[in-house]
Amino acid sequence: MISACLEIVGLGLSITGTLLVMVACGLPMWKVSAFIESNIVVAQNIWDGLWMSCVVQSTGQMQCKMHDSVLALTTDLQTARALTVISSVLGVQALMITIAGAQCTNCITKESIKAKVVNVGGVIYIIAGLFVLVPLCWMANNIISDFYDPQVPYPKKREIGAALYIGWAASAMLLVGGVILCFSRPADEKSSYPLKYVPPPMKSASVNGDYDKRNYV
Repeated sequence: MISACLEIVGLGLSITGTLLVMVACGLPMWKVSAFIESNIVVAQNIWDGLWMSCVVQSTGQMQCKMHDSVLALTTDLQTARALTVISSVLGVQALMITIAGAQCTNCITKESIKAKVVNVGGVIYIIAGLFVLVPLCWMANNIISDFYDPQVPYPKKREIGAALYIGWAASAMLLVGGVILCFSRPADEKSSYPLKYVPPPMKSASVNGDYDKRNYV
């Protein structure tokens, strides 16, 4: 019963983390304009994402443009693109593997094999969480370094956008969910119903057809 509850909790966190990774990958708010010094009052706000850049006017109108070339992007953006997509794919694969080995399904009949399959799904979720964590920390480090660099002009300084915070939450959910799945069912866990019914021995009859008196108390 406890292992089934742990599976549900771990799978729920992992699925939520995978969905948040996809949301963060598609959002353009990885880098946002920094309002400092003479740049406090501006008529537009600039968002930079993995796939597009958007300009939001003070009137609420927004215009977005897809990145023209992948090779023209910075190294951190190229890496973030690749690793977030890989993390999303790994999350979907881990979901299929974990469901196949879950206790609520009958895809696999042997309990020991089902436990190992769930553990494999948890490991894949942990790898997916690390894959999305690396580009997030890398890009956040670059944003902070440029922000405090006096050689970078104020209009080009950026701040951490909402997509990075969503990605960090997704990474935490994937890591925690994967760890829970790994320890929810040990590989050597026995079946929930290991006992088998053994019928009592048949009573022997005497030569004349009556039951032996030794069978009675």
